[in-house]
Amino acid sequence: MCLILLAWRVHPQFPCVLAANRDEFFSRPAVPAQWWPDHPQLLAGRDVLAGGTWLGITKQGRFAGLTNFRQPGAQAATARSRGMLVMDLLNSDQALSQSLAQLRDVGPNYNGFSVLFSDGRRLGVYESASGSGRELPPGVYGLSNHLLDTPWPKVQQAKSRLATALQSLPDTADLRELLRDDRPAPDGLLPRTGVSQEWERLLSSAFIRAPGYGTRCSTLICVDARGGVQFGEWSWDTTGTLSGEVHFTFALAGNLEADRSGGL
Repeated sequence: MCLILLAWRVHPQFPCVLAANRDEFFSRPAVPAQWWPDHPQLLAGRDVLAGGTWLGITKQGRFAGLTNFRQPGAQAATARSRGMLVMDLLNSDQALSQSLAQLRDVGPNYNGFSVLFSDGRRLGVYESASGSGRELPPGVYGLSNHLLDTPWPKVQQAKSRLATALQSLPDTADLRELLRDDRPAPDGLLPRTGVSQEWERLLSSAFIRAPGYGTRCSTLICVDARGGVQFGEWSWDTTGTLSGEVHFTFALAGNLEADRSGGL
């Protein structure tokens, strides 16, 4: 993933609202979101090359989304795929604190990443650049290819638009629109992450269009206060045109209610 937006326990009817774009080379094969035959509790897309995923949710309410930490020249070709971290978090039965401790142990074995995840009750983030993680309070969060809430223009703008879009729920049109925003940031506001200015410009929009690379899919996950989940994913081709979509509706196991059990 290259942009993950999350409203966590800030809306009375929808305690978890997640909107995300996955940016990747178009040459890397992937399978759209589905219930995994080998892990039937897991709903996620799948990276065909390494077998992991970038974003997913389970019937127990666990979810996780990962972004690469942009650090050109610091990639180890032999490192394990970061998508396996997401799969491991989703398939785990550990509490948040245990997962954070495990990430501190295994994080150095992977190329740079940040991962936003929940054990179904609590929300946390782990950032390999600092080798640390923490539980997060209710709020609106944005994660791109750096640390959580790094004030890149697309993160700040998308967080603001997410906060506004919450007022329109259960209508998700505004959420889908913000994920399709392909306007680049002004050159004077571009971050400096070690790539050329041309690529900084191409990568500065929420929806990316670049040669051979771009936004491959957009995902919306809305969990209501009674544990009902609406999951939608839209796939995009090399021209940014819709090439497919999938939708799922299900109830979390136990039908958790945030105000009674501390869950989603």
